[in-house]
Amino acid sequence: MARTSKKNLFEFYRSELERARDFRQTQGYDDAWERMIDLYRGKCLASAQSPEDRIVVGIAFGTINVIYPSVSVNYPKILVMPTMPQNEDTAVITEAVVNYNWRHHDYQDQFRLAVKDYLVIGHGWIKTTYRYTEQVVEASPEETEADYAEMVTQADDYAAENPAMAPYVADDKEIMQLIPTQKTVVAEDQPVVERVSPFDVFVDPEATNMDEVRWICQRIVRPLEEVRKDKRYKQSVRLKVEGDAAAERVIEQQRSFFKRGNQHPEDQRVTIYEWYDTTSNTISVCAEGSDEFLVDPQPCPFTFGHPFTMLRNYDVPDYFYPIGDLESIEPLVLELNKTRSISMGVRKKFARKYLYREGAFDQQGRQSLVSDVDNTFVPVADANTPFGELIGVVPQVPVPPEIFEHSQQVEDDITTVSGVSEYQRGQVPETRRTATEAAIISDNVNARSADKLASIEKAIAKVARRVVQLQQQFMSQTQVARVVGPDAAIFWVPYDHEDIVGEFDFTVEAGSTQPMNETVRRQEATALMQALGPFMGTIVDPAAVIQHVLKYGFNVPNPAKFLMPGMAQPPMGQQQPGAEGQGGVAGPQGAPMGGGFMDKETGEIGNATPEGAMGGY
Repeated sequence: MARTSKKNLFEFYRSELERARDFRQTQGYDDAWERMIDLYRGKCLASAQSPEDRIVVGIAFGTINVIYPSVSVNYPKILVMPTMPQNEDTAVITEAVVNYNWRHHDYQDQFRLAVKDYLVIGHGWIKTTYRYTEQVVEASPEETEADYAEMVTQADDYAAENPAMAPYVADDKEIMQLIPTQKTVVAEDQPVVERVSPFDVFVDPEATNMDEVRWICQRIVRPLEEVRKDKRYKQSVRLKVEGDAAAERVIEQQRSFFKRGNQHPEDQRVTIYEWYDTTSNTISVCAEGSDEFLVDPQPCPFTFGHPFTMLRNYDVPDYFYPIGDLESIEPLVLELNKTRSISMGVRKKFARKYLYREGAFDQQGRQSLVSDVDNTFVPVADANTPFGELIGVVPQVPVPPEIFEHSQQVEDDITTVSGVSEYQRGQVPETRRTATEAAIISDNVNARSADKLASIEKAIAKVARRVVQLQQQFMSQTQVARVVGPDAAIFWVPYDHEDIVGEFDFTVEAGSTQPMNETVRRQEATALMQALGPFMGTIVDPAAVIQHVLKYGFNVPNPAKFLMPGMAQPPMGQQQPGAEGQGGVAGPQGAPMGGGFMDKETGEIGNATPEGAMGGY
């Protein structure tokens, strides 16, 4: 098969990108995503109406923000299970590392942003890459002194071994001049998890799911000067790149599209396309308006292929893009807004008005008529006309009550379609229900929430796997992870890429990302103790049950302190792999951790700080 030239490949990529753009626009995806965002923001009123005659009910905002915290409010507890028996000890430290990284490097913040896209638009994108940067810093006096002492020792040793060269060995002054005043240190050496806007990701329009995607492309907008100085790009191409966008966005056209014009050079932006070809497993980079690659196609650096993880909400058969929680209720929300706007108009019109005969009342009489003071006398200037003929009430057309009932019907439809009940919204239902009825409603709602939560947890596990794979592949420095051991004791464990090498299965503990219901948790723990009561002291360890109830039912970090001496032994079967009789968590190669910091080489336990162990990392 003939090899495709770079020019032909470039033209193919550009034509495929145009095809993907046209597909999204003709199918109305970009417009639909914009509408869903505006619906969430409450910017969904018809422009024909005046602002004072319309109202928006934030039912879309409320629906999303009921579901959102129920699936992503807490940090996930990622479980790592070895696929081979020899990886049991390594799995313990890998689990500690991935959970620590998720918290320490703020992966949760980016993931929550993608979850918001997942709920509002229907899908979200997470990009998992690796970042390694260095920076030049001034050497400290201690480092300079240490380098000086080492070089003086080397010079003395060389002079002693070679007496003939002793006169030519540098003296102390010359050695001091040779010591560098600056040094290069590693600034970042870690995986990066970031949310990518759904508007900035293009995929093969023929695909119906991620397994069928032949290519995936990300749009990145960067300052013109930054692109021209980036040495990762080919010099002959980056110096000829021109700005195709400006810093000011035009949201009315399409999100992440920018206005063109002759703005100040500092405001010029360049649209970069990062292209991942899954068929050939290559990566390339090109710029809008250019005819050459900024980075020629080269093998993808990641062992898992392209770095994108897609969060999919409600899948539609034979369509690539799923739908979100707002698309199905959009017509109902708009209808509810119209109904409430009509109600507001009726309220404004319901103002009592009176007809009176001109000249029948003088100025004082008219002021008395409009006065809100009780028991006011109204003087009448026309004494010849009967009072009943001087003033009358303007008749009003009654509003059919069905208009107001229609609003409640629309709200009920929204509840039915969205699956978010009045209990979840924190409302007290008008209809009184028994505890059994409320439990049945809650179970039905939880069935839909459990499906959504399962997809979120699956995406977290996939991202966690990629984080570990990147560390196994690229990590060059020894780092330190914080591990919480038994009785809430904190340990600092140094590790390198060899300590997390292995094949593992990644899962997320069910419900760990959900908000914790303290009342339910205590009831479950108490019910467990009551259920095991008849077996206490025979086949059930009372101390173990009490510790479980205190820890998981009442959130007591160190339940052993409530037990009598000698009764706080860990339950059988809960010892960590590799602990060998220790109460701590197993470290790399099965070494126990039990006193704050563990030296990898000597295995000794100390009280070193994480900063000292990581060299100021």
